[in-house]
Amino acid sequence: MKYLSLAVDDGIAQVRLDRPDKLNALTLDTLDELIRTARDLRKDRTLRAVVIAGEGPSFCAGLDIAGTLKTPARVAKAFVPAPWRGTNTFQEACWAWRRIPVPVVAAVTGHCYGGGIQIALAADFRFATPDSKWSVLEGKWGIIPDMTGVRSLTEIVGPDVAKRLTMTAEQFSGTEAHRLGLVTELDDEPIKAATVFAESLLTKSPDALAAAKRLVDGALTGSARRTFARERWEQLRLLRLPNTAALRRAVLKNSDPEFGPRARRIRLWP
Repeated sequence: MKYLSLAVDDGIAQVRLDRPDKLNALTLDTLDELIRTARDLRKDRTLRAVVIAGEGPSFCAGLDIAGTLKTPARVAKAFVPAPWRGTNTFQEACWAWRRIPVPVVAAVTGHCYGGGIQIALAADFRFATPDSKWSVLEGKWGIIPDMTGVRSLTEIVGPDVAKRLTMTAEQFSGTEAHRLGLVTELDDEPIKAATVFAESLLTKSPDALAAAKRLVDGALTGSARRTFARERWEQLRLLRLPNTAALRRAVLKNSDPEFGPRARRIRLWP
């Protein structure tokens, strides 16, 4: 890959936006690599967690607009959604990370602007330095977030704050992002902190983590009745899985659990 790097160790994938000389600004190639990497990780049933960060001092300064507009035909093609997914290239570059059935943690330093925020919001958790710089920057150029950021932003901070940040394009610190609820935890070394958190999840059943992610994400848009039905289904399934039994034995013996691969998902629910 040209603008992305990937290393997997002990079930934890370390993903890096790798264009530090341009503050990891996004190109169309980067978007394609984000999609391909997320899909590959999604298929890996031994994967336990993902940490995504930026090489160099910044997480991501947003879309490289000048470079991207040099290929208008490719941009036009990237705007067309895939009918079976409902997302186009810009949107899937973020939403694909929400489709991964393991915890995804974004570690943010330096700039987190525009498309960078939308990638960070696609993670389940965000660890950031207090002095990191955040902005829904699209408003500065007279446009709007179009990489699934409006949905994710509204889910996390509510409609009024989402509108304010989108309309004003104001810059704010990691400390303020934490106060608003965009950042899960502040740390001077967010990659290290995110990795330690990911490692703490290795003692939890990978099937339970996947079920929790599906249920919480589904509860944001589904009716209460649908959520309750999914809750019952997930619980009945978990009670029969080998990893659940392995964790139960470990708890009773006060020992470390030995998990197998994550069970294949039965698509009773979308």
